[in-house]
Amino acid sequence: MTTLKQLTHKQWFAVLVLVVGIIIIWYIAALLMNGNQMINMLERTGQSWTYTQIFEGAYGIQRPPLPVPHQVAYELYDSIFNNAITSKRSLLYHTQITLNSTLLGFILGSLLGIIIAIGIVHNRTLDTSLMPWVIASQTVPILAIAPIVVVVLGSMNLTGILPKAIISMYLSFFPVVIGMVKGLRSADKLHTELMITYNASTQQMFWKLRWFSAQPYLFASLKIGIAAALVGAIVAELPTGAQGGLGARLLSGSYYGQTVQIWSALVMSALLGWVLITLVGLAERFILLRRGIS
Repeated sequence: MTTLKQLTHKQWFAVLVLVVGIIIIWYIAALLMNGNQMINMLERTGQSWTYTQIFEGAYGIQRPPLPVPHQVAYELYDSIFNNAITSKRSLLYHTQITLNSTLLGFILGSLLGIIIAIGIVHNRTLDTSLMPWVIASQTVPILAIAPIVVVVLGSMNLTGILPKAIISMYLSFFPVVIGMVKGLRSADKLHTELMITYNASTQQMFWKLRWFSAQPYLFASLKIGIAAALVGAIVAELPTGAQGGLGARLLSGSYYGQTVQIWSALVMSALLGWVLITLVGLAERFILLRRGIS
């Protein structure tokens, strides 16, 4: 127990050092980028400048090329706590919209991935014919597919959350397929031979052996899948011209040069991804602990 506590303290210290290092580098980069912009602007207008003036101004520009951490933190605080959750100015409002698309796309993608993996493992024809197409599907850029999906579904009067969920599903199903195929084939050879000796049926072989051996691989792929689903949901909000969502927030910020708004949406999406992956990890720990796997 003491060793685990010490390891945990070391991990937290390592994370803290990394975060502090990133913040320091962030401030230095902002000073260089924002300072150069100020110098160029002052020189074009024929004004004199000092390094102290540039240092102070680099961290206070309203629309800086690179916002500094305290500007992003204030934008997050103002957007979350000073606006109603139903307001379009609230990041929680946009996060909720993106979260709905992410979860629906993740559920659909996970189910599709598991079904395809089961078919590939149990059918040699599917293994040789379908698996190459599954791999090839991920070579097409999502930015090229997203507008096509939106237009096709729009012509069928399917709008709203469904097109975004389908795009999210497209990105999330692939890691689930790969992980489940590997997991279903990872059953111990001796256990498999023992089941054959007991004359177990295909269903018994699946539920009593393959499914349990695949669970660690499944949860590893689900962590990747839910992160990919979030990326897909955000990307899907760009061609749809959505009025809400983190993708729409990024798009409106780029239109009006609101770099602080863009960065706050990026930080919020990163936090959302971390929360979702953590929840999948907690589900994995709960299920594997019930099986006696620590």
